[in-house]
Amino acid sequence: MSQDNPYLLFAGTSHPELAQQIADSLGKSLGKIHIEKFPDGEIGARILESVRGQDVFIVQSTARHPNFYLMELLILVDAFKRASARSIIAVIPYFGYARQDRRGKAREPITAKLVADLLEKAGVTRVLTMDLHTEQIQGFFDIPVDNLYASPLIVEALSRQKMERCIVVTPDIGSIKLARAYAEALKVDLAIVDKRRVNAQQVEMAALIGDVKGKDVLLVDDLCSTGGTLKSAALVCKRAGANRLYAAVTHLFDCKGLLEDSGIEKIVTSNTVPLPKTLEAERLEVVSVAPLFAKAIESIVSAKSISSL
Repeated sequence: MSQDNPYLLFAGTSHPELAQQIADSLGKSLGKIHIEKFPDGEIGARILESVRGQDVFIVQSTARHPNFYLMELLILVDAFKRASARSIIAVIPYFGYARQDRRGKAREPITAKLVADLLEKAGVTRVLTMDLHTEQIQGFFDIPVDNLYASPLIVEALSRQKMERCIVVTPDIGSIKLARAYAEALKVDLAIVDKRRVNAQQVEMAALIGDVKGKDVLLVDDLCSTGGTLKSAALVCKRAGANRLYAAVTHLFDCKGLLEDSGIEKIVTSNTVPLPKTLEAERLEVVSVAPLFAKAIESIVSAKSISSL
């Protein structure tokens, strides 16, 4: 791609606020499309401007209603392909089905691979996402995948909390790489809570590996759907003598259950997922990832490295 070649930015219906913020950061207007829902639940889409020979970016976070928004994204991609777009880059701030990246039990699907295949088959030529649940998902694609990280933005917000003798704690082994990135950025130690998942809704906490006594604890995870994992980890840390508790989450779906009786004073999160209006604003700080996605899009268009982001 080259900056001499114009590019267009479009948005699905999953997260219009973030899409508009990205457009504002780029100094562009969102492209014109019409998306409708038929009485039987089917999705209809039509592009209202020419995209022939142009590079197209589609912002669509597959959160809240992953099946619907994934299908909507596939339909949009097919429309752009048939309208002769030169390239189609799917900007997916939250990549759904990422937790199903392997067969944990017999006869289970690898749904993350299925989603990758669907996107490629539909016509996506590149994927731009943030904090994949597991980085090996990039290997499920035969097209470029750029995985951005929200941690620098969240760490900047955390630096204003004035935590004392801080230690970063990950609620499970799977998030250890993410937690290590936070620990290195904050120049503090790392601890691990051993988690065992009972089923899709229930987890059990076992041993705490590390010393949190008398320290401010920063619980770190990429995804919080119900808050059960982080709440359980917070209670383990509290029983081990932790001082104040904070949490940093990239993709936050709900934190009502997390804030109740967990002892967590503040949650810092990003806006990759549309946040419920009912969340307690005084105990929640949201950082916008729009400028970071805008820089990544500019780097792709100008054929510059994204690794520095």
